Order: sequence, then structure tokens, then C-alpha cells
Amino acid sequence: MSLIDRVGKALEPIMLAMGLISPLATLPQIYKLYFSHSEHAAGLSLITWLLYACIASLWTVYGLYHKNPTIWVGNGLGFIMYVAMVIGIVIHTGITL
Repeated sequence: MSLIDRVGKALEPIMLAMGLISPLATLPQIYKLYFSHSEHAAGLSLITWLLYACIASLWTVYGLYHKNPTIWVGNGLGFIMYVAMVIGIVIHTGITL
């Protein structure tokens, strides 16, 4: 087994954890959007969050196709977070691109 294979295998559980932690970093933004600073929703880019959601959905499908939880778990969770942002922006500002 090559060095890169050993490193990749060792990183697998760490990357799964990072895949879970990364989307959770969106939670403070979701909290502000829905509960504490909703008046600032107009300053958020709907198109950016839509793109994040689309990209995460594609990565989720790709990860499911390859049966790789390191890819699909984090991106699936990210997709949920990004859609929550899209919905919050639309609720507070309407559809503004």
C-alpha cells in the first residue's frame, strides 16, 4: 500500500467528521436569519445560497452513487442547511436575485 493510500485511509474518519461539522457551521447564520437579525435578510445573496444548495445536492447524489458516506453525509446535511437559508431569505425578502 502506497503512502498516499495509507494517508487517505487514515483521513477517512476525520473527513467524515469534518463533513458533519462543516454544514453545522451554518447554524449561527440560520439562527440570525430566522430569530435574531431577520431584518438583515435583504443583505444575503439568494443566488449564492441557491448555488450552494444545488452543488451540495449534486455532491450528495454523487456520494450516494459511489456509496461513499464521507461524501454524501456532509453534503446531504449541507443541502438541508442551505435550503433552510434559501427558505429564510425568501420568507423575509421575497425572491430577489
